[in-house]
Amino acid sequence: MERSLEIFDRLVRGLLADEAQNPVAEYIPSANLYDRLDLKLQKDGISAAELEASLKDLIFTTPRTATNAFFNQLFGGRQERAILGDLLSVILNNSMYTYKAAGPQIGVEKVIIREICDMIGWDEGSDGTLAPGGSMTNFMGLLMARDAYNETTRHAGVHQRMTVYTSTESHYSTPKNAAFAGIGRDNVRQIDVDAKGRMDMTALRQMIETDISKGLHPIMINCTAGTTVLGAFDDIRAASHIAKEFGLWLHVDGAYCGSVLLSERYKHLIDGVELVNSFTLNAHKMLGTPLSCSLIVVKDKSHLHNSFSNDASYLYQTDHDEFNLGKMSLQCGRRNDALKLWVLWKSVGTSGLEQIVDKQFALADVARTYVREHPDYTDFSVEDSVSICFNYKNIPAQSLCTSLYEESELLVGYGSFNDDTFIRLVTINATNEKADILKFFKRLEAFVAERPELLQ
Repeated sequence: MERSLEIFDRLVRGLLADEAQNPVAEYIPSANLYDRLDLKLQKDGISAAELEASLKDLIFTTPRTATNAFFNQLFGGRQERAILGDLLSVILNNSMYTYKAAGPQIGVEKVIIREICDMIGWDEGSDGTLAPGGSMTNFMGLLMARDAYNETTRHAGVHQRMTVYTSTESHYSTPKNAAFAGIGRDNVRQIDVDAKGRMDMTALRQMIETDISKGLHPIMINCTAGTTVLGAFDDIRAASHIAKEFGLWLHVDGAYCGSVLLSERYKHLIDGVELVNSFTLNAHKMLGTPLSCSLIVVKDKSHLHNSFSNDASYLYQTDHDEFNLGKMSLQCGRRNDALKLWVLWKSVGTSGLEQIVDKQFALADVARTYVREHPDYTDFSVEDSVSICFNYKNIPAQSLCTSLYEESELLVGYGSFNDDTFIRLVTINATNEKADILKFFKRLEAFVAERPELLQ
């Protein structure tokens, strides 16, 4: 172990030093990957020195998601205390299904869940769990909605045509999850949005009424707190009135921006969250923990047990069910994703997490202001969002983003809304500063100035 830790230390120190000089890794076309890197597996092992050399080549060419040049996905940066927690999780290697296997680490997860539920305003009847990613937590919300609508479903299977409602701008996991749940992709109703990317509540009501008139069975409304492209927030309070009227489960997908829950300044963006049945957030996005750290909480914890509990005498042998978390999880074997968030939270406090969230909005304001004050830019952004959407000199966004990527200059993506396609810059990395945001635009402008062919 000592030798491996020494290798790890050298590799990490070398990587951090290189990132400071080269924030974007060497681009390797997928067609050249196996020629450029030695990834083959052989019959006999190799020496420690050879292994270290192979690892260095591999990690030095891997996309660098923590630098001030990465704005491509809805995560980025490194919160060092969270990394400490994640490394300890790897060393401890507990599975979070039983108290016997995880011991006090169960308490770590339960404390986090309790704090989140308290912040929402729920009582002791609420609870939650962690899962590997927002798609999975959204799936759990859908399964609980399905089972709450008809409690026989989990035993007899789906025998009614159920329908689910989400916006056209919601995450792609909803139709996929509906297929997994036996509801079917065709029974997901994608509701139109307004000019700011928020679900149209009038259209939502009309669609529910239409489906009921056809003898269908609406079961769930899925609202989004931070749509993938624009970063828009659906009106949760308005959706809750509709859900109550028709007896539907209300789920909020806050994977991207649900962490505004921790910010007094921005919590209004999820006004009414205390009225929902289930709510998710990804700490590996706004809170900056390493991937993955996705949470789902429910107002009534009995739904977690009803949908996911299954007895297993070979597994659950000691302690109260409250501390055997496998009885309310979709998984059995589950890594300890709570510890990294707990170490970060313990280290900086709730006020520190709030500052992390608020800083992302402050950086977004810097970027939005720059775009709006410079005539070569076209702005497509909405307010109160950490997604800044724009085009530069009318260059097709896909072409410009691809060129920046292939020439190892900047990593930034593009998106579409209505008939427009644009660059989408996300300020999710709270370790960045105002100077880093301004540097992004200067590098972009210099890159284009050196390549007049992009303007043709």
